[in-house]
Amino acid sequence: MTSAPLASIYRRSLEHPEDFWAEAAEDIDWISPWDTVLDRDAAPAARWFVGGRLNTCYNALDRHADGDRAEQPALIYDSAVTGTTETFTYGELRDQVAALAGVLNRCGVEHGDRVVIYMPMIPQAVIAMLACARLGAVHSVVFGGFAPRELAIRIDDCLPKVVVSASCGIEVERVIEYKPLLDRAIEIADHKPDHSIVFQREMVTADLQPGRDLDWEEEMATATPHDCVPVAATDPLYILYTSGTTGEPKGIIRDNGGHAVALKWTMQNIYDVKPGEVYWAASDVGWVVGHSYIVYGPLLHGCTTVLYEGKPVGTPDAGAFWRVIADHGVVSMFTAPTAFRAIRQRDPDGDLVGKYDLSKFRSLFLAGERSDPDTLGWAEEQLGVPVIDHWWQTETGWAIAANCLGIEPLPVVPGSAGHPAPGWDLAVLGPDGTELPSGEIGALCVRLPMPPSSFPTLWNAEDRFVETYLATFPGFYETADAGFIDEDGNVHVMARTDDIINVAGHRLSTGALEEVLIGHSDVAECAVVGVADPIKGELPVGFLVLKVGAARQNDEIVSDVVMSVRQQIGPVASFKSAVVVERLPKTRSGKILRGTIARVANDEEWNMPATVDDPAIFDEIATALATIGYPRDDAGLS
Repeated sequence: MTSAPLASIYRRSLEHPEDFWAEAAEDIDWISPWDTVLDRDAAPAARWFVGGRLNTCYNALDRHADGDRAEQPALIYDSAVTGTTETFTYGELRDQVAALAGVLNRCGVEHGDRVVIYMPMIPQAVIAMLACARLGAVHSVVFGGFAPRELAIRIDDCLPKVVVSASCGIEVERVIEYKPLLDRAIEIADHKPDHSIVFQREMVTADLQPGRDLDWEEEMATATPHDCVPVAATDPLYILYTSGTTGEPKGIIRDNGGHAVALKWTMQNIYDVKPGEVYWAASDVGWVVGHSYIVYGPLLHGCTTVLYEGKPVGTPDAGAFWRVIADHGVVSMFTAPTAFRAIRQRDPDGDLVGKYDLSKFRSLFLAGERSDPDTLGWAEEQLGVPVIDHWWQTETGWAIAANCLGIEPLPVVPGSAGHPAPGWDLAVLGPDGTELPSGEIGALCVRLPMPPSSFPTLWNAEDRFVETYLATFPGFYETADAGFIDEDGNVHVMARTDDIINVAGHRLSTGALEEVLIGHSDVAECAVVGVADPIKGELPVGFLVLKVGAARQNDEIVSDVVMSVRQQIGPVASFKSAVVVERLPKTRSGKILRGTIARVANDEEWNMPATVDDPAIFDEIATALATIGYPRDDAGLS
């Protein structure tokens, strides 16, 4: 499947998982060892390091602060929207976290209690997460600025004792007041938190409700630092809500033990980053990437992590990422492909790259959405470093498939997410559960048990966990992604299974169609969705975002891409319709909301996604669709 030494490591991880992960666990400090490395009989899913006790915050901060890293930078806060930077050493960060843990404990928060964190990308968000981990409390981070209804749903689901928030967030040049949103959420929620702790930013001073709301700075000034609380390896560290197909959020649970072991292992083996080096995940703490690789992974490994409050473009220009890499000596970066598409759209020739010293930069990792070969190639050409597309999910917590640079770098195969990572027994299954041969598209599934740090269940929803992830293919975790594994073992993730469209009986991947569209020299970004057709069942429709200064006219570009699909995929795709739009609706992690676009095109009922900041974008989509005759009067007929 792979070449040595990766082949032998991968094989050992599947044949002897207990030995493999017990060895990895030696890099974590345990208060007491586990009784069982892997309990395969646990329900509803296997559990790791059963009986072991540890504290995640201690492993992320105290052991470094008490060792030889007390003066090493642990966290660099770089705010492009305010023009400020701030650095916290391991000693300083540990002390801040211990103080806030004391504040939370004074508010009644203890081991097992929940705390909702509703904050922008500021150091206090990281401090709050680690303070919860220090107490053995369970944090649930909700994007700052999320709509009150969505926040209220999460409050009612996890029943927090305390909400930690800030007076405002900043979106480029727009200040968003958080406190009115939080107040409204608490008002409409059935559950009422005992307290909210509010960090006042200088841009906005929030009004505090006496008795319930506490001022961060005032509370910290009188705080008694709190020690790390021992917890079971199987105790939850956090709940992270992800949108379900029904619109009802799913509370993904991450445990303490397996999470610490797996993330520490990945920093060296997947990302090839050494303790003391600077690592940057350009994401948000509200996403799993922020949890895993802004906060926990780098700190567990003794790295310096970067917390960036800004955008890839517009703060101030398309060179923002290069400036951060140069200023802080970043050796490896992790972001979403959509960020690079945005950069390429604004700076197609990469003129801004040469303005910065990127000599320390060694690798770029992309995830969150499939990285099309054209974008990947552009990034490689501009940066001159390996650009690695890898695949993982909120549910898994780390990469299912990757190019493991720290074990054995393999040739980059454009369009592939690399090989299955150690611990992940990946298979491609047909609708009947039969394993498909190399090259055939099917459901990407993981043979159970999954490795450490995978979610063991959903918060207060075990039946839903089984029904959603385990029931369709017994003995497997269903990723809900579709793709294939080629004859060399490379994993190609083509689309969500919901994005596989059926055109006259032919199953087509929207990812394959998008790969052709993005190959046009004037196309910066694209999406393909299936719309109902009375004759063929579904027909693909393309949406194109053009590069700044596109050379050709819109109708010429549309004609070009239609012809390219016919030539590269064939007439079977029946690809005849595409439209140029200014932008595409996305989640905050950069995933294009194809499902909602399709519902607009099909004139079906749809709800405004909570992650969309500007609802007007769907009016723009509808207007563009009208120019090419969608929705059709007969769209719902069959």
